[in-house]
Amino acid sequence: MTTPHNHAAADSAPAFEDPLSKGLPAHRALQVARQILGGPHLSVLATANADGSAQMSVIFVKPDGDDILFSTIEGRRKTTNMSRDPRVTLLLQSLTPSATGGAYATVHGTVELTDDPDSTFHQEMYDLHMGGATPPPEPGAHRVIVRVRPQRAYAPFPYSSE
Repeated sequence: MTTPHNHAAADSAPAFEDPLSKGLPAHRALQVARQILGGPHLSVLATANADGSAQMSVIFVKPDGDDILFSTIEGRRKTTNMSRDPRVTLLLQSLTPSATGGAYATVHGTVELTDDPDSTFHQEMYDLHMGGATPPPEPGAHRVIVRVRPQRAYAPFPYSSE
């Protein structure tokens, strides 16, 4: 059984507005992203699966000049997705509300993958985010360094308590 389409309701729906056109100006949104990266934060990576659906992972990241770096393993879904389609989005959420008003930012960009054969960068990330803990063993794993090159960003206007 098919349901008739209500053209009147569809015609009266508001036009789609790109959320990236709202919020802070692009240069300011990138500043917010950098502020968030400078303190305790949560980072979520979004890549596109082959069928177009989203694949998301919580990851440790580190700023490197204007770029953002992280470590992963060859063969993981996110790595396979980035090798096929280098476009990614990072959600950065501040964990110190007083520093940025509980702000978040999204960074959209493309990635470049390079080898990390001795896992030196992986250990560097553990030093930074896990207090120098030794990463768990990964027999046969081939580590790669992912460099995100930001192309655009979004950050909401600061929250107001008024």
